[in-house]
Amino acid sequence: MARFRHSLIAAVAASALLLGACSDASDSDSTANETATTAAADAGTITVEDNHGTQEIALPVEAIASTDNRSFEILDAWGIDLVAAPKQLVPHTVEGYKNNDDIIDLGTHREPNLEALTAAQPDLIVNGQRFAQHYDAVAKLNPNAAIVEFEPREGEPLDAELKRQAEELGKIFGKESEAEQLIADFDEALERAKAAYNPEQKVMAVNVSGGTIGYIAPKVGRTYGPVFEMVGMTPALEVANASDDHQGDDISVEAIASANPDWILVLDRDGATDTRNTDEYVAASQVIEESDPLKNVTAIQEGQVVYAPEDTYTNESIITYTEILNGLADAFEAAN
Repeated sequence: MARFRHSLIAAVAASALLLGACSDASDSDSTANETATTAAADAGTITVEDNHGTQEIALPVEAIASTDNRSFEILDAWGIDLVAAPKQLVPHTVEGYKNNDDIIDLGTHREPNLEALTAAQPDLIVNGQRFAQHYDAVAKLNPNAAIVEFEPREGEPLDAELKRQAEELGKIFGKESEAEQLIADFDEALERAKAAYNPEQKVMAVNVSGGTIGYIAPKVGRTYGPVFEMVGMTPALEVANASDDHQGDDISVEAIASANPDWILVLDRDGATDTRNTDEYVAASQVIEESDPLKNVTAIQEGQVVYAPEDTYTNESIITYTEILNGLADAFEAAN
């Protein structure tokens, strides 16, 4: 059973009191009465707007499943129990889900076990990120479940989209104040980073996977791309036809050295996956800081290399971005 519960009793009682108070009112108050009556009739549902339109969710929600990497840490922090999740994709830092034997494992987005999702009989499915590609199949196999998806929409600012997700999830789970706090923390971290950054200093973001360095392009690149625009950072290098590839775009260490960034921001892709527990794992810090071609780069010389939280690649929630922005702010402030 989910820890999240909505009580209809209070809503119906409140509506009854409102109707009683208005019973002797004028014609204008009759409209208010009708509105209150409608509210009482609808007390068993909540309506939200997601990527696919208006979604009506019947309350109380008894069984919740999530396939969305951006939501795991948020839901866990709010004390929401899950009946199913792709546990291999759950960040290792979200132990409440990762190591919970009561949660049915849905595999991965590459080999999803959607039949297991149906077998879990969820009332509500929070779909998204890697599983967004399976939305139609999830909907078809779970016709009686409400499905919501708040994956950041193409062309929309990432910061606004992260806030939208927090707000809408807050409405669904009765965690509005907690959602407001997540947004306030994010805004504070962003303002800190913007205030501390010196636009005369050039920044490069890279992704390290399998011991190889990939280029993360400003604006479009994975994780750090949108942060360039959020903070107003000056790119040390801009590459034509850059992508949001999960391993970054091909780049030589010589090209990085030639660009001579004042700051290097690093995403350790393997550090967020099961690869980190294998002999093949090479930490991003080792790859970057022990690279001979990079040893004379200003960022290396000045110790101005900032690493995203280890679990970032599988945990790109508003909480993760708040941590990233606070990490940047700490580094920029220390350098001033």
